[in-house]
Amino acid sequence: MGPFDGLPLVPQPSSWKPDGQTLTVGGFTGEDPALAAVAALAARQGLTFVGDHPVSFADADLPVDAYTLRITPEGTTVQASSYGGRFYAGVTLLTLLQHGPLPCGILHDVPRFGWRGQHLDTARHYYHPDTICDLLDLMALLKLNRFHWHFADDEAFRLEIDCLPELWKKRVFCGEGQLLPALFSEGLVTGGSYSKDTARMIIAHAKALNIEVMPEIETPAHAIAITHVFPNTRDPADNGAEVSVQGYQGNVLNPAQPETWEVINAIATEVGALFPFGHLHLGCDELPEGTWMGSPMARDLMAREGLENTHDLQGWTMERIAAQVAQNGQRPCAWEEAAQGKNGGIGHRAILFSWTGQGPGVAAARAGYDVVMTPAQHTYFDMAHSDDPDDWGASWAAFVSLTDTLAWNPVPNPDIADRVIGVQGAFWSEFTTQDAQIWPMLMPRMLGLAVKAWQSDDLPPDDLIRLARGHFLVPFTPASATR
Repeated sequence: MGPFDGLPLVPQPSSWKPDGQTLTVGGFTGEDPALAAVAALAARQGLTFVGDHPVSFADADLPVDAYTLRITPEGTTVQASSYGGRFYAGVTLLTLLQHGPLPCGILHDVPRFGWRGQHLDTARHYYHPDTICDLLDLMALLKLNRFHWHFADDEAFRLEIDCLPELWKKRVFCGEGQLLPALFSEGLVTGGSYSKDTARMIIAHAKALNIEVMPEIETPAHAIAITHVFPNTRDPADNGAEVSVQGYQGNVLNPAQPETWEVINAIATEVGALFPFGHLHLGCDELPEGTWMGSPMARDLMAREGLENTHDLQGWTMERIAAQVAQNGQRPCAWEEAAQGKNGGIGHRAILFSWTGQGPGVAAARAGYDVVMTPAQHTYFDMAHSDDPDDWGASWAAFVSLTDTLAWNPVPNPDIADRVIGVQGAFWSEFTTQDAQIWPMLMPRMLGLAVKAWQSDDLPPDDLIRLARGHFLVPFTPASATR
């Protein structure tokens, strides 16, 4: 199979030196908060972990999240410099235990990227908090460490913020009789909101799993949830007829309207303060063609600022929002389009997420941006697995098989290696009507994402596919799957 034949780990470790022995144990015991977090994770998901095989811990000069694991009949030793390293050593022991006797030897493991992410769209479909926590558990088992929480879009704004309570109170349900119909869910009235206490619970759950949570507030497009509740974020004299990809009219905030900035600043400040990670995703994708050209106020703003087109005005808008976010102590993040326009758009303090393919990410990296690669053709897990008519999912980007999740290089050009800081998967929820639908879509493809996020040198794809399909997490069926 390859250099790690017999080691059923996905992703594979950086190096493995077996000593030829195996060890049958019922589980592990040790004194460390990270090991306790792995034990709690195992218990939640019905996995065996706790036993009497001793695990000891020692500090070592290793990168963040890296670890060395020495497995012997007398006991197991973990060396790491961080909570994440100790936690992932525990995850490796948990994984090995599910596959039978432990192989003895020395395992060394260093992640390729610091950003190993998974996105979930909870705006188009409301997911129960238990489902979100189960997704975080799955991420942890695959050594992913960034959760991109997309709770705001045209269809809903689901976080219960205090500064604008009417926003979430009026925009958490969609379907028949609501302000907006459900996009692809047959008119059913669905929805819900997340209280601040629920958000804090999810953040704490993630933190124990070595996962940071990045919220997304979505500007300037995908904003009907805001424009319907606050109509003065649009120019009443705008005679434009632009339509979004999803078929919505009037879903873009107008940066020439004073109320737009009052609303955006209030949302960004309160959301940023709630999430301690210190990164706030501002959206900025899929601006409809011709946006703002029918607005006299927007045209006047463009003339005053020396802006020539829609992309210039979008870039000017994002740069201003990003400056406010930075002043609040947050690092701004956005989709790839935020780099468009004069002077580099949003500004180089931002992290850009390249989603339409790798080309925009390469260009952004060469322009001086830090980039997370999340190309839809390889990492969008709401895409159907295949072209089989019975295979559920979207297909606008591609059919994305497990093979496709492995058949790409996150750093396609060596000159951008220092600027590509990670990779991320995405799950958009336009078609989702039940929480349980996500699990067969995410798995086994998240295993491919984990490989790209962690491994520096890939095994041959056939070997990786064989490992993935035989992984104990396939299929993944958490308790929340009955919702």
